[in-house]
Amino acid sequence: MEAGTPSRTALAAAKHRAAHQVLDEGRIFTDPLALRILGEDAHTEARWAEERSSGRRMRLFVAVRTRFAEDALAAAIERGVQQLVVLGAGLDTYAYRGTFRDRLRIFEVDHPATQTWKRKRLEEAAIALPANLTFAPMDFERQSLADGLEAAGFDPALQTFFTWLGVVPYLTAEATWSTLGFIASLPNGAHVVFDYSDPPDSLPAEMRVSHEQRAAHVAELGEAWVNYFEADQLRAKLTALGFSEIEDLGPAQIISRYFPHRPGDGRDKGGHIVRAVTVGQRRALP
Repeated sequence: MEAGTPSRTALAAAKHRAAHQVLDEGRIFTDPLALRILGEDAHTEARWAEERSSGRRMRLFVAVRTRFAEDALAAAIERGVQQLVVLGAGLDTYAYRGTFRDRLRIFEVDHPATQTWKRKRLEEAAIALPANLTFAPMDFERQSLADGLEAAGFDPALQTFFTWLGVVPYLTAEATWSTLGFIASLPNGAHVVFDYSDPPDSLPAEMRVSHEQRAAHVAELGEAWVNYFEADQLRAKLTALGFSEIEDLGPAQIISRYFPHRPGDGRDKGGHIVRAVTVGQRRALP
């Protein structure tokens, strides 16, 4: 992203969440603040989504990953989670409307320019800031998550849930594993949900062309995709870090769980959503 400007891809994700409320009537994921925080009317967001060749697929993936994360969070709260950290928060609205938000200390972590933009959007939309929310401005590529959260008053002794949606593809592998290593090191356990994509060279030819077009677009915005994973290798590294409960939904699993009445397209490559849990014992990465 350009210095001093908010993330354009964070804006795009927010538009997809808003368009889902209009074009799909929020069937996968309902967010009553999705349109309000953008300050746009429903027809504007629907038109924006319809104009994009891959808009429907991306819109539904964004809706599914948010639904998956919030369902996992609800279950984790029953298991003792007391803190929520929203990494790369963008225009995420959980802190302002989530079902269990009052039971959590919430930290929103994002680039300073994006957080300034979001706070302005919240003010203009008359969305109140809850007392249990703390903004933690930081740059993942230049600061450690540990330092950024410590400065914000994060308590590492409390069980914590991390959502990390729409961020990993833009980070280096080093920054990604540094963050996951910190999460795995928390003494009393942690949960994390994040998304990633299979490497481009593993995609079928038609998908690869579509991927390259979208990759070129985000690169033009100054937010290039640089990070991909093979599912088996990712699972092995997460296990080595100490994550003992790992759930990885690829395209086929997403269709089976969230679109059971729709025929799949046979894809086994593309976007994935991962939930990983650690009980607090960290092992060294091989």
